[in-house]
Amino acid sequence: MEKKVLVLNLDHTPIAVVNVQKAMILTLLEKVSVLADYPLLSIRTIDREFKYPAVVRLDEYKNVPYRGVLLTRSNLFKRDDNECQYCGSPKHLTVDHVIPRSKGGKSSWTNLITACHRCNVQKGDKTPEEVGMLMRKKPFKPTLAYFLAEYAERNAEEWGPFLSSKAVEAG
Repeated sequence: MEKKVLVLNLDHTPIAVVNVQKAMILTLLEKVSVLADYPLLSIRTIDREFKYPAVVRLDEYKNVPYRGVLLTRSNLFKRDDNECQYCGSPKHLTVDHVIPRSKGGKSSWTNLITACHRCNVQKGDKTPEEVGMLMRKKPFKPTLAYFLAEYAERNAEEWGPFLSSKAVEAG
């Protein structure tokens, strides 16, 4: 698997994740500075060898409007660690509205959770309190930094010093 490169704005705010080809082009065009590299990896050409960048910072501040993390089934499952928020099962996962749509519940980060099919059917058209089910954690709206920190824990420990702790937005 190809390693990804974290791109920071001039103020060290994470703004993107790019492939190594894009990071190398930005580096060679002197648009970014390399802040960290993957120590055991390199990129070789016919006559040169380059360190494999892990984190780069733009040399000029770019105003990038924050669009937030898209609410998708995949991102919801990632936020909930791919397990049912009632019983912890990683199998037969579905999306559950904590407050059912029939009772005015919206499709939002703070009202959707990952649930296995069995728990979702058991809960039915009621709230968790009405059927005596407890959620493992309260649903929240994750930030880009939250997902980057998750990725870094598994694939890019070099990013760690450049990411704040798993921040979450107020829902």
